[in-house]
Amino acid sequence: MNEKIEGFFDLCRARGLTGDQGVLIPQANVKHLMLREDVVQAVADGKFAVYAVSTVDEGVERLTGVPAAEVHARVEARLEGFAEQARAFAQAPGRKPWRSAKRK
Repeated sequence: MNEKIEGFFDLCRARGLTGDQGVLIPQANVKHLMLREDVVQAVADGKFAVYAVSTVDEGVERLTGVPAAEVHARVEARLEGFAEQARAFAQAPGRKPWRSAKRK
């Protein structure tokens, strides 16, 4: 975990730290972190962030800035739209079934 965070930090630093970059890590891994001093200093200075999350929903909210329930509702609505398009396409007049009745 430390090497992945430090590697991403190095990439961000090479491209220019803006204060908007950071990483999400599982809350359970916080106690195992042993980050380099430059990473710790960048976090303290607000130039890089390490966010510990306990659930996927917490991570979704952190990444999107939108409540997880709203993200789930948007995804479900989009998937329902896709399903409806697929049903309409499959039932289009004159459309042959995608599978033949007989297999040879």
